[in-house]
Amino acid sequence: MRKGKPIALLPIGVFLGIYLGLGLWFEYGLDIPMGFYNVPIVIAFLTAILVACLQNPTVSFDKKLELMAQGVGDKNIVTMLLIFLTAGTFVGVVGRSSAQSVAYFMLSVIDARYAVAVLFLVACFVSTAMGTSVGTITLLTPIAVEVAQASGLGVALCVGTIVGGAMFGDNLSFISDTTIAACNGQGCHMRDKFKGNFFIALPAALLTLALVLVMTVNKPIAPIEKTYNLIQIVPYVLVLAGGIAGINVFVVLLAGIVSGSLIMLMTGQTAVTELLANMGSGAEGMFETSMVAILVAAMCALIRQYGGFDALLYLIRRVFKGRCGGQLGMGILVAAMDVATANNTVAIVMANPIARDMSRDYGISPKRSACLLDTFSCISQGIIPYGAQMLVAITATAEMGIDISAFEIMRYLFYPYFLLAACLVSIFLIPERKKK
Repeated sequence: MRKGKPIALLPIGVFLGIYLGLGLWFEYGLDIPMGFYNVPIVIAFLTAILVACLQNPTVSFDKKLELMAQGVGDKNIVTMLLIFLTAGTFVGVVGRSSAQSVAYFMLSVIDARYAVAVLFLVACFVSTAMGTSVGTITLLTPIAVEVAQASGLGVALCVGTIVGGAMFGDNLSFISDTTIAACNGQGCHMRDKFKGNFFIALPAALLTLALVLVMTVNKPIAPIEKTYNLIQIVPYVLVLAGGIAGINVFVVLLAGIVSGSLIMLMTGQTAVTELLANMGSGAEGMFETSMVAILVAAMCALIRQYGGFDALLYLIRRVFKGRCGGQLGMGILVAAMDVATANNTVAIVMANPIARDMSRDYGISPKRSACLLDTFSCISQGIIPYGAQMLVAITATAEMGIDISAFEIMRYLFYPYFLLAACLVSIFLIPERKKK
């Protein structure tokens, strides 16, 4: 196995130093409210790419541009960009009033004390059916914000609960890119991976549900003015029903866009020109998120070419020994790749070859290795403040008129934290039985 070049990972360090370092300094050192908003993430990534371009002078600049273009043109990146733009258009069409109607309708039939727990369960079901955490977060975050404001519960708590529930389905869904990548890469059937994965994810989900109930069930709830327009609920109902039914995310979002447009026009709530403007503003709201996906793909293409990821893989392969160590090494491997790429599917694809070798050396079954790769990548992806999931949650919240930082949401990402604990228990206390 190639040792690679650790110095090739420098652009990642530069990005983390600028974005996390300055963000923490502004937020806590200088006590600037919403300090992270003073650090433009796009500029941080552009600086990191500049560093990557200055590295390895043996590769011409034209070749570096070609490598970055290949990274940006990856199927996963293109799919992600299309989901961002379609989801942004949907939010622009239905507007805040539809989310308010959904939230108030939900609170009219459910005791507000249980609203956050219900949000978590809905996020779990929708993300499992749709196979996309980003799509789930986009759809449910406006509702979560309205529930928080109407009930007096914390916005960060409600949004963090949605993000956690979305990662539940991202990890388990049969149609999730991460499941497909892990199972194909490790050569196991999806149903086998699901069985092993489910008994790790279920305890984490139950613990999350219990903690959310403890935090909210006895909390004083502000009086709620439960006024809503049932017809405005239709687009969200169609989208959520389509997600639960497992219909393709693009078809689901297009149905929401068409139904929302018809309702807004037929009820006289907007004119055609205003509707088109709302569509445009909704798509534009996803600009920063889309640019981050593009810049990460470009940066990672250079790092991969320079041997940075080979160095990371080589180090992990050398450090971890034994069967339990091998499983933990797989988890840390794919989590590190995810931190570097901010894309759990890409991280799994990159980690698959070395994980197969580790499985053979340590006697780990393909279904177990697929489960570990998928789960650990989803844990890190659900937590990192510059991941698509967090950025979409922040963007959707900002479009509802509320500014919130990733670190405020991270305090309430109970499910990823419990999932990590469940993984460690599974590795060290309930090891997989060796087949005879």
